[in-house]
Amino acid sequence: MTKLNTRQLLGLALPSAASVVLTNAYRSVDQYWLQWVSTDAQAAVGSLAFVLIAGFAFFEVTAVGAAPLIARATGAENPEERREVLGTAIGLSLVTGAALGLAGYFAAQSIPGLLGLSGGAATQSVVYLQALCLTLLPLAITPLIDQAFIATGDMRTPMILQGLALGLNILFTPFLVFESFAGLPGMGLGVAGAAFGSNASRLISAILGFVWLQRRTGLQMRDIGLGSQSSRILRVGIPAGAGTLFFASVYWVLLVTSVSPLGPHVNAALGIGFSALEGLTWPIFHGISIAVGSVVGRSLGAGKPEHADHCIRLATPLIVTGGVIATLAFFFGARTLTGFFTEDPAVHDAATTYALVLAASQLFIALESLAEGVLIGAGDTKTVLAISLPLNVMRIPLAYALAFPLGWGATGIWWAINLTSIAKALGKMHFMRRGDWKRLVI
Repeated sequence: MTKLNTRQLLGLALPSAASVVLTNAYRSVDQYWLQWVSTDAQAAVGSLAFVLIAGFAFFEVTAVGAAPLIARATGAENPEERREVLGTAIGLSLVTGAALGLAGYFAAQSIPGLLGLSGGAATQSVVYLQALCLTLLPLAITPLIDQAFIATGDMRTPMILQGLALGLNILFTPFLVFESFAGLPGMGLGVAGAAFGSNASRLISAILGFVWLQRRTGLQMRDIGLGSQSSRILRVGIPAGAGTLFFASVYWVLLVTSVSPLGPHVNAALGIGFSALEGLTWPIFHGISIAVGSVVGRSLGAGKPEHADHCIRLATPLIVTGGVIATLAFFFGARTLTGFFTEDPAVHDAATTYALVLAASQLFIALESLAEGVLIGAGDTKTVLAISLPLNVMRIPLAYALAFPLGWGATGIWWAINLTSIAKALGKMHFMRRGDWKRLVI
């Protein structure tokens, strides 16, 4: 493979960023429609965001574990190994999805108490989670399909698939949630309808993506199973999945110790800030980093680490520009942006403060995404875990101390998240610049 120029990198980064934005927009769709169901429904889904991230961590083990292996096989022009990795990863994803869906359905009754939820919010969270678990397999397989295309250098196909899925989700959800919509009869399923709408739309895009992936890679049905590449996939993927799982677990504890005691309006504000606001900006940063990671993996597979360095140099001004734009948008548009997702004054005030605090860390979060993309693209998931884990855990005592003993309330929680995000960015940037990932064997 040859070195990229800025235009070629943009050709990879923009579709990749669009794809991740579309993927994360699912949470915004649910938050938007559920504001007309009830504050309890909105608070329930906002609080469950971190439970869903914890579940996604299990799918990430396979998707992230397979991606650098597929990228290196692509760079080395080894289609047989690529098919072996992909087929094994699909088998792992399906087994994981079936097991997690079953376990999640029966555990759903216990989860609201563990989140500190009660009353209507607790009831709504059980309904949403059980509906999601009953239809979980599409959610299990779509991250791998996206990562497989990206690892081969194809950023456009995941964007098309996610655009299709989001469009169907926007179309399905109101008819499933409400008893009538736009003068037409609906199903009136409430929060369960939001869950069914998400996974029904993912099912259609997953089937289409699988067919396209077969054509692209020559994958056969006989390649799918728990094959010889399982140990390599798990060795790379488990640290990544563990990092996401601990990230979600930390927020889970934050909900119990700091967020829920402040009231449902803070739960809802966290859902809006995390799912809707950061659900737009972080995916843009992450999309660029995914494109860079794909180039890094293929460059190392081709034995050309200097091409990876060149790509990082091209990507840095792009990611910095994105961070500056996000900072300005959150600082000057905080109240307007949060107003799209709530009509409750208390929720609106808390969410607006969250947006203003987030403005201070957006440039650092952008740089963290770039560094993480490089490290994961090279398969160095252990370093990412070593930096993220202790700083994420630090959020728990720091948020409590700022919120209660110091009396900052919800603002203290937002600043605890902010300060640890800045520290993570500095740590990952250090290891990216040190360059040990160039010599990593996976």
